Amino acid sequence: MSSDTNKGHTDKKLLVKGLKRLALAIPVLVLSTYAITFSFLNKETLPIYITLALGIVFMGITLFLMFSGLRLILRAVFGPKK
Repeated sequence: MSSDTNKGHTDKKLLVKGLKRLALAIPVLVLSTYAITFSFLNKETLPIYITLALGIVFMGITLFLMFSGLRLILRAVFGPKK
């Protein structure tokens, strides 16, 4: 018999952590999209560079949160790499 007693079961704490990251990614995704769109609509004003930079940073944070959340969910369902 295998020494791993948790084999075949989902790690619920890790699953919840991954779902929280995905839930946090949604508002950041909306915020980054709005900031980038706002910067391209207001080309005459100086804050275009600030809002464009913030939009790009928020988009990077969104990508990080989404991929790490999906990775955590997959690790919770299928188990860690050995």
